[in-house]
Amino acid sequence: MEVKPLLEVEKLALKKYKIYQTSVLHYILRAALASMFIGFGVIVAFKSGGYFYNVHSPAAYPMAAFTFGAAIILIAYGGGDLFTGNTFYYTFAALRKKMQWSSVVKLWTLSYAGNIIGAIVFALLIYTTQLFSDASVNQFLLSVVEHKMTAPTLELFFRGILCNWLVCLAFFIPMTLKGDGAKLFVMVLFVFCFFISGYEHSIANMCTFAIAMVLDHPGTISFSGIIHNLVPVTIGNLIGGSLLMGWMYFYVNKPYLDEDDQG
Repeated sequence: MEVKPLLEVEKLALKKYKIYQTSVLHYILRAALASMFIGFGVIVAFKSGGYFYNVHSPAAYPMAAFTFGAAIILIAYGGGDLFTGNTFYYTFAALRKKMQWSSVVKLWTLSYAGNIIGAIVFALLIYTTQLFSDASVNQFLLSVVEHKMTAPTLELFFRGILCNWLVCLAFFIPMTLKGDGAKLFVMVLFVFCFFISGYEHSIANMCTFAIAMVLDHPGTISFSGIIHNLVPVTIGNLIGGSLLMGWMYFYVNKPYLDEDDQG
């Protein structure tokens, strides 16, 4: 493949690093903004899918998967900083010796923390609207959350790997395309694929969990359930983004990247 998209990944990583160097607060707020954007996607997904879920229609999950695509559009065009994407960008930049690994770990930690803050703030805002207070509206969301919190740890781990591999591709492939129409189509299609497949995205999960926790929820939905899900999923996301995307693209394209550096 052409190295130009990979150089764009490197450029994006260094841009994010510069934001951090300029202001840690700005960096954290950008991360919070990204998870709030995902929150919008979560709401529209479960709101639209809920209409089908309540009448026991098999279209519930496909409809939720399709409408969740709003989240990636908001992040891509509205700005924001996701931990999951950063696992790819910063790994690639570090392997290219453009960043120190100590900085990479620090930036991962801060973006994850910012994502958590954004998820909590967005959940509190949704709580004040009372739009999800009725059982007929929140049943679909709560049923999905309960399933996520009780799934086996090993399954969550591997779902996390596959998820971030696909989600990172949803951001990377559009870099090889021209025109916003083609880019938007690919982004929404890939996000649909990850959602409908049942893979696990740590930041989408934390947003969904935060919303579920501020609602009238059953005892099976708990803080311990959140930890049970997010720990293996986050580790899986980290491996999917850093190893299957960052390292893999660096390794298979290293000769061409070296040629570009020399040129």
